[in-house]
Amino acid sequence: MSSTMESRPRGAAPFDTTGVSRDERGVAHYTGLAPSLVAMVRSTAQRHPDVEALVEVGGQRLSYRQLWDRAARVAGGLHEAGVRRGDRVANLLPAGVDWVLGFLGAQLAGAIAVPVNTRFVEPEIAYVLRDSGASVVLRPGAPLPDGAPRADEEAGPTDVAAIFYTSGTTGFPKGAMTTHENFLSNIETALRVVGVDRSDGPDLRNLVSVPLFHVTGCNSQLLVQLAIGGTTVVLPAFDVAAFLRTVADERITMLTSAPAIYALALAQPDVGEFDLSAVTRVAYGGAPIAPSLVRRIRDRFPRAELGNGFGLTETASIATFLPDAWAAGHADSVGFAAPVVDLALADPDGAGVGELLIRGPNVVPGYWHNPEGTAQTFVDGWLHSGDLARIDDEGLTYIVDRAKDMINRGGENVYSVEVENALAGAPGVADAAVVGVPDEMMGEKVGAVVVSLPGTAFEIGPVLEHLRAHLADFKVPQFFAVREEPLPRNPGGKILKRPLREGTDWGPPVHGR
Repeated sequence: MSSTMESRPRGAAPFDTTGVSRDERGVAHYTGLAPSLVAMVRSTAQRHPDVEALVEVGGQRLSYRQLWDRAARVAGGLHEAGVRRGDRVANLLPAGVDWVLGFLGAQLAGAIAVPVNTRFVEPEIAYVLRDSGASVVLRPGAPLPDGAPRADEEAGPTDVAAIFYTSGTTGFPKGAMTTHENFLSNIETALRVVGVDRSDGPDLRNLVSVPLFHVTGCNSQLLVQLAIGGTTVVLPAFDVAAFLRTVADERITMLTSAPAIYALALAQPDVGEFDLSAVTRVAYGGAPIAPSLVRRIRDRFPRAELGNGFGLTETASIATFLPDAWAAGHADSVGFAAPVVDLALADPDGAGVGELLIRGPNVVPGYWHNPEGTAQTFVDGWLHSGDLARIDDEGLTYIVDRAKDMINRGGENVYSVEVENALAGAPGVADAAVVGVPDEMMGEKVGAVVVSLPGTAFEIGPVLEHLRAHLADFKVPQFFAVREEPLPRNPGGKILKRPLREGTDWGPPVHGR
């Protein structure tokens, strides 16, 4: 490895690490996992045939027996269409029962599922279909394949089960090859970090309000419920009123979504009219969260344990998790390494900030048909995340920036995520992105693009006062651009900073230095 690598302590990580062993390379693995997703789902269907497995809001409801039988018929239809082991089956369906049947049907056919981000633009979709070499594409409006029931159970832990295409901010997507062990390791991690009692499975009801083509919705929600016999309720398209109504009507016990979704839901004037008392677990991630929002979530869901998760497509979802006991006091942290995850920092600076490296059985083996990208990202068994992070002596991890988004202000490093975290709690701010503004003298200065809260007049004075109480002076943005429309994001929900850098009219600075 060309870079200097510093391993960090795991500290007092509060997770169950029983049944974990290390291989000859030093990589940790869970012992006793099922050999494949197919074996896992078959086992659940046999144990809980009549438990409600899947609900599409406004649509179908399936028991585990029905889910297995219908997925097996999809597998049979795929086989009759010529699909063989290792062939790719692309899934362009919207979130719902058919999406799940298409995904599981591909597994039962021995094929490799390719969930396609339906928010991709047409050239990106065409690229994914071409790059994956999909022999069958499941499309909206077309019936699912149907044939004699089939269940290919020959797949093993190291076989590729799916290819999730990343939604990078530049260039075409890269296909993360996800093995059965990657999936099953993430499932086990999700159960352990959240503290789920497996025997409670049939009583748990999880609402998926994020896309199923994303690893959060598929790997850390749907598949986790399928492992323990819980119920997955899928909201086909997000609507805040439907979100609240579904939580109440379906007696949802588990929620996982982005901070912005919770902020929007809790801001609804009629939120108090919905019975949310069944919720016992609330998880969030993917964006900075203000301590004030954590407190509001706790107030609205008093029975719930909270948690902040962090991960990548390349880690099959969860790499770190911040449990309930740390949720309010360390809202800016993404938590501790998962039970089978090792963390390290590449080339840490004087402040202990370096690129976050991740190792574990959840880390995918590489990118489909992309040896160059694989060699650059996966080095000596470690995933180079592209995120700049620091890890304190307790083992708590703090993501401070994407490596390419760090602002060099006259030789002083300003990490945009740190400033965005501070802006998340500023008065009148609904959302914010921080970028470098070119400057002849300093090289770059700090600029913030702010989305104001609906119905609120944005005032710079209180925002600056808030920021100065939380940030060193040189980190406080000198330039502000206020907008009402949402920030541009890629199909995976990440803020697209390039158009903000290139297309924002900054005007004069709002303060000196």
